[in-house]
Amino acid sequence: MDKQEKNFDKAMWEDIQKALYIPDKKEDCRLRGVLINDIIDARKREGITQRQLESMSGVKQPIISRMERGTTDPKLSTVLKILSSFGKTLQIVPLHEIEK
Repeated sequence: MDKQEKNFDKAMWEDIQKALYIPDKKEDCRLRGVLINDIIDARKREGITQRQLESMSGVKQPIISRMERGTTDPKLSTVLKILSSFGKTLQIVPLHEIEK
């Protein structure tokens, strides 16, 4: 594939994204990504495997894996179980306080 074809494919994909993703959905995805990345960072910082996190939280390892890969939209109760394992919880904060 030459450079012109790659640029066309990229432009076409950007058009598809604009058509499929409304701004609110983009923001939801971004915020979900921030939360999941924070969970991954906490797990790695503690040196905990997904299997160990399963034992600590009661959330099955395949669910943790799918959540970390972004292939599932976890229930609030699942997120809270995992956060509780790290001695953390969710807090409601103004959106402008969250890193972009």
